[in-house]
Amino acid sequence: MTNKLLTTFTKLATVTAATFLLGGCVIVDSDNSSSRMNQKKNIAAAADAPKNIIMVVADGMGPAYVTAYRNYMDDPNTVEVETTILDQILVGTSRTYPHQQSGFVTDSAASATAMSTGVKTYNGAIGVDINKQALETVLHRARKLGLKTGLAVTSHIVHATPASYMVANEARGNYSEIADSFYDDRINGEHLADIMLGAGWGHFLREDRNIVELFKADGYQYLDKYDQLSTIDPATPVLGLFGDASLPWALDDSDPLRLHTLTKAVVPYLAADTEDSGYFLLLEASQVDWAGHANDIASAMAEMHDLANTMEYLYDYVKNHPDTLVVLTADHSTGGLTIGAGGDYRWEPSFIKSFNKSISSMAKEIHDQANQGQYVSDSFGFELNAAEIESLSVINKDMDVRAVEAVLKSIVDKRTNTGWTTSGHTGIDVDVFAFGPGAEIFAGNQNNTDLAKKIFMLLDKAH
Repeated sequence: MTNKLLTTFTKLATVTAATFLLGGCVIVDSDNSSSRMNQKKNIAAAADAPKNIIMVVADGMGPAYVTAYRNYMDDPNTVEVETTILDQILVGTSRTYPHQQSGFVTDSAASATAMSTGVKTYNGAIGVDINKQALETVLHRARKLGLKTGLAVTSHIVHATPASYMVANEARGNYSEIADSFYDDRINGEHLADIMLGAGWGHFLREDRNIVELFKADGYQYLDKYDQLSTIDPATPVLGLFGDASLPWALDDSDPLRLHTLTKAVVPYLAADTEDSGYFLLLEASQVDWAGHANDIASAMAEMHDLANTMEYLYDYVKNHPDTLVVLTADHSTGGLTIGAGGDYRWEPSFIKSFNKSISSMAKEIHDQANQGQYVSDSFGFELNAAEIESLSVINKDMDVRAVEAVLKSIVDKRTNTGWTTSGHTGIDVDVFAFGPGAEIFAGNQNNTDLAKKIFMLLDKAH
């Protein structure tokens, strides 16, 4: 580890320790305390300003997912539960509530807008305030300052989180309009991003407007297969769409670490020829959220594993590029995941370590299987018992896919003793992780809007 990076971590430890010494007082946030605002400004003034900023959003990843992943990765042959990369980089927490007109529980759009603009807004808003007026985002500011910009996500690139960093729209579901804005909007006469990777064929390859062809006409290299990532020319802007509405689940993808793969392609691309400028990159582990909505613990852990591998890559990258700040957080928590259920004090993630396909895929394929019990056993990676095989007898060709999924997930939840409180979002605080120059200002409890405000300050200070 370089001396500069060690210095950053020393500062971070000092700030974190100060938080605890103050008996839980918030020292880096406040929307309504001038003294705390002054403290925050003083900390920001003292912070090293990074040349490059990588913002990572793990959609739906409440604290229970971080704990579950630690247990999931535990070596059962040792007494202690080993830590993960996420434990090593934890610095604080974030409050996720939206503007008061939407209550206490946010959706992805309102939270992403708060994290990208520093302004609370209504659920469903993409880069606009409660009056539906467009807001400047940290990606916009980076572009105005001459930085290279990019994004890589496992959803379609016009989904709530990436859209809220890129454009402005009054409703997150206006995907065609948002895709149009990805092309039509300009900053300093340039497109919003140098590189965009994810999914979105259905929104960019439309009968009414072929946005892919428009980008190609403007000099963008277009990719639609993972193996084309090795052909990227750093001197050429890039649009890569590798799926329709999203990338496949990690459990179903030809590359189960696809965010990791996209990140390893996009970071060197943005770092090329940026000695004087720097870059801003948005990454999203989009499908942690979708696994939470589905109450699918196996898919959730597979998505978390992709994220963890991505963070390990970035951690090593910062060791060798100590001018880069990485911030990771969630927009909210999804599903009300509980590690243990029904008063039974156990959780057994070993049963989900050998899954070889998602429950979603199994539910679509099971009707065609001559021996459904053996098919599920082979897909789960453990042998079903007699009661579990009997539970499959309710499945028939007239059953809705979601109902089939529920049967399969019930088996997994009982085996692992996993609990869920909802299929929606919850309003709890989420974790904040950071490393690199400026990481110390993200310590402690803060509002999600403060993440944007601090990034704005760091961008302006460095550029």
